[in-house]
Amino acid sequence: MLVAAAVCPCPPLLVPEVAAGAAPELDAARAACTDALGVLAAARPSLLVVVGPAERSGRGVLPEGSRGSFRGFGVDLDVRLGRDAERDTESERELPASLAVAAWLLERTGWSDAPIEGLGVGEPLEPERCIRTGRDIAARAERVALLVMGDASACRTLKAPGYLDERAAPFDAEVARALGTADVAALRALDAELAYELKASGRACWQVLAGAAEGAGLGGSLLYEDAPYGVGYLVATWS
Repeated sequence: MLVAAAVCPCPPLLVPEVAAGAAPELDAARAACTDALGVLAAARPSLLVVVGPAERSGRGVLPEGSRGSFRGFGVDLDVRLGRDAERDTESERELPASLAVAAWLLERTGWSDAPIEGLGVGEPLEPERCIRTGRDIAARAERVALLVMGDASACRTLKAPGYLDERAAPFDAEVARALGTADVAALRALDAELAYELKASGRACWQVLAGAAEGAGLGGSLLYEDAPYGVGYLVATWS
């Protein structure tokens, strides 16, 4: 059963070494993410599942101890998802960028409250499959917590990665409202095609959260909302 969830953005710029001179611009987002992880720890979960957007090669379950890197962003920094563990290094897959950011957040806060499992979710995953995936996650243990990574639209300004789209701000506002109020129905109803057009990487992961939260009776709180680079970043907690 889902007992708590935290929603965080996943730009590699959250990692100060990657952001370099621009690091202070996301200090408020980092602080909100730290607070959100505190809510997860306070819920005393028996399992933490970290869900984040992934390309095809990074999809699927990633076990505790899986490793990621920010070397692709020019930074000699490696991370791992939770405690190290023995595994077949020949078949080991590297964490997708979203889960590498999650691993960095968890290491930064010293997470040791429950075993961790990662799940990379492909953006094309249709809403109903996302919902079913969430239900399956919630049934994994008696007390499940979710760390849900993903960004809102990338079309908020002329200099945004997706250029300016007038639909972006209303879309982000509705997502922020739904996450801040734990509105499961609103997340289920998100338009997957519109989210794709607006380059909102978090859509599928938020709908996984909606499936996991069905019947859990959780309340929501929005901790952070901004679009400093024309990309919507949101931090929320459900408990």
